[in-house]
Amino acid sequence: QLQLVESGGGLVQPGGSLKLSCTASSATLSAYPIAWFRQSPGQEREGIGCISSNDRFTYYENSKKGRFTVSTDNAKDTVYLEMNDLKPDDTATYYCNSGRTWGQGTLVTVSS
Repeated sequence: QLQLVESGGGLVQPGGSLKLSCTASSATLSAYPIAWFRQSPGQEREGIGCISSNDRFTYYENSKKGRFTVSTDNAKDTVYLEMNDLKPDDTATYYCNSGRTWGQGTLVTVSS
């Protein structure tokens, strides 16, 4: 059964960058389409972008294009979410997802 684990969250200053990782236990991540979401306190979970399973095609929500990049390293069987020019409004718990499987999330705090 697929289990997803996010890592890489933390405190970053406005304008900074952060790269989150999504790995899988008991499965090969490259066989699954992976999406990234985030949820801020009191807000609904929102989509960021995703990557397909075979050709690794990427798709982004319009509001997330430009500062967010989803990529993969097949050798490490890891999917990444790279975030640049971070703003305080980007503060949220970030999740990777495949179908009905969610990771536990990793908290990103953007603050000076």
